[in-house]
Amino acid sequence: MFLLYGGLFFLLLGRFVFIQVTGIAEGQVLSAKADSKYSKEQVLQASRGNIIDRNGEIIVQDTLSYKMIAVISPKASENSKVPRHVIDTKETAQVLSQYIDMTEEEIEDLLNKSIEKERYQVEFGKAGRDISHKEMNEIKAQNLPGIIFEQDLKRLYPNGQFASHLIGFALKEENEEGEAETVGKMGLEYIYDKELTGTPGKVEFKGDTKGFLLPNAEKMVMEPQNGQDIHLTIDKTIQNFLEDALNKAEEQYNPEKMTAIVANAKTGEILAMSQRPTFEPNTREGLSTNWLNEATEQTIEPGSTFKIFTLAAAIEEGVWDPNDYFNSGSYTLFGDTIRDHNVYGWGPITYIEGFQRSSNVSMAYLLNRMGDETFIEYIHRFGFGEKTGIDLPNEATGTVLDTYPLNRVTTTYGQGTTVTPIQMIQGMTAITNKGKMMQPYVIDKIVDPNTGEVLSDHQPTEKKSPISEKTADQVKEILASTVTSEYGTAKRFKLDEYTTAGKTGTAQIAKPGGGYYWGRELFLYSFLGMAPVEDPQLIVYVTVHKPKLELSESGSQPVAEIFNAVTEKSLKYLNVQPENLELATPIEMPNVVGKNIFESQSMLESQGLKTVIIGQSESVMEQYPSAGTSIISSGTVFIKGQGEIQLPNFTGWSKRNLMIYKSLANLPIEIIGEGFVTEQSLTAGSIVSNETPIVVQLATPEEMVNTTAPLEEELVEELPQD
Repeated sequence: MFLLYGGLFFLLLGRFVFIQVTGIAEGQVLSAKADSKYSKEQVLQASRGNIIDRNGEIIVQDTLSYKMIAVISPKASENSKVPRHVIDTKETAQVLSQYIDMTEEEIEDLLNKSIEKERYQVEFGKAGRDISHKEMNEIKAQNLPGIIFEQDLKRLYPNGQFASHLIGFALKEENEEGEAETVGKMGLEYIYDKELTGTPGKVEFKGDTKGFLLPNAEKMVMEPQNGQDIHLTIDKTIQNFLEDALNKAEEQYNPEKMTAIVANAKTGEILAMSQRPTFEPNTREGLSTNWLNEATEQTIEPGSTFKIFTLAAAIEEGVWDPNDYFNSGSYTLFGDTIRDHNVYGWGPITYIEGFQRSSNVSMAYLLNRMGDETFIEYIHRFGFGEKTGIDLPNEATGTVLDTYPLNRVTTTYGQGTTVTPIQMIQGMTAITNKGKMMQPYVIDKIVDPNTGEVLSDHQPTEKKSPISEKTADQVKEILASTVTSEYGTAKRFKLDEYTTAGKTGTAQIAKPGGGYYWGRELFLYSFLGMAPVEDPQLIVYVTVHKPKLELSESGSQPVAEIFNAVTEKSLKYLNVQPENLELATPIEMPNVVGKNIFESQSMLESQGLKTVIIGQSESVMEQYPSAGTSIISSGTVFIKGQGEIQLPNFTGWSKRNLMIYKSLANLPIEIIGEGFVTEQSLTAGSIVSNETPIVVQLATPEEMVNTTAPLEEELVEELPQD
């Protein structure tokens, strides 16, 4: 017995010595096994990047939500006086089915199968994610054992139906590791999915079996990197004007579809873009099989709005004589006859009257004067038949139909040839911008929110001028006459306070199998216009397909209601003052950085500019707009120094100017509402700092009907340099 136990003792001792020396037991490195047992790791979620409008307003962001988990292992309740795992699967399923999108049977089956597989916990897939704080509290109040919640992030579209086919949406999907991640599925969310997606961080630490940090243990934190922020040229307020107008037209006229775009006439920036039918991105309600952005990915036959470019080509070629006569009604070419929209015409009329009446025959005669090849060359100069290069994918090119002589005739009035709405916007910039055609774009800049670095900064891009400044001005005047003339087809598009110019369109819609639909409720009605005529700030293009009309209504009525509402409200919002337009002339913003702040103020105001002073130091540190920028006299400029900041009287300021001031002054101004300032929490002249809370209340022009405070003149859009 002594030898037996002695041998066992020395055998055990030898084993201890071996393990002590080598650190290996049963083929495993003990230090690594201990490290894996006590090493804990917690994932730090990264937020997906925001999508932001031109004024810094959030369009899309991540918001806090919760993920529901059911702990099903009895081990969770060990050493606990209360159960910490699911006890009754049937009761649990019965209660949870009232809160999540799963039936009682589905929940019970999931719990029971997971228990059979001896899992520790189970999630509920899509139904158990994106739970709101309110819903979480309601479920917690049921006191269900084993039901716990983890913080999660949910993609939120706070504006609902808002440029939905442009913005798109993102959904959570399970990756290869079985973890849920947000993935862009449509629109900008899909296009810029890589840029918007953040990189999760993590916390590594030594902890006990319950996950608590061990004494004297160190933590290693790798901060998450949030996704990049996409700043758009879209203006939230103008986009809302457009959405409201489209909603009203959809309710009243029930068209097959509609498309509308609002653009900056000077730069090509897209300020608003929408279409109908549309959808609610938070729920995808209303999302049909059409996921295309109609403004860029779908082509149409534009109809008479295309006559704008035929007219421009004729003027540039010197073959346009507004007082010459032609015989309206019909035009025959090699046995084929085209007719005016009223079939019989108006007898011999002048070309200017023909354009105002939207005569197809007048376009055919102009084509004859300038020549087929010359005309088609101009159409390509205006960018038709090729992509505009807008910063969106899958842009369609359209087709310039010029195979046969008759094709070239019908192209003069927009039938047969196909275009995209965004091509129409681009072509119109040459008319509004003194012959300089601007490339449209929707992405202003892309910013890394972790560092503040601007990764991509888009600037206006000027394309080759298709026409001269003189031609552009003449076309603009003729387009204005379609609104003001007794023969004009666009009289319905006259605004109350601003001048407008543009061209109406009534186009036949091609049938899928060939041929065209016919009937007053089967046409595409449109308008491509600008305002104000004296100095165009906005281009607005509206198309309405197959509206339901009363016998007393014309097809241009729903188009005009959209155009007029959006244009008038947007110009007021931009503080474009109609009574001052004729007197306003562009001036070049001087460089005042480094100069005396008060001398600079006097110099700027002597040129008719309004100045806002930020800080009271002697030298100017920053200015807005920047030096060399062309602005309209009587516009507002900001000059910043150092020292104490005295709060100005914000009453009547537009939201746009308020955002500029907030950015330059670096003050925590809380902006409530839309439109113009009506109230501020601190009186003018108060000394403020970046720790002073300031609240400013705004109201729309409609809400300000009874307000007598004058509106401040808005900083006018930048003009291209001569």
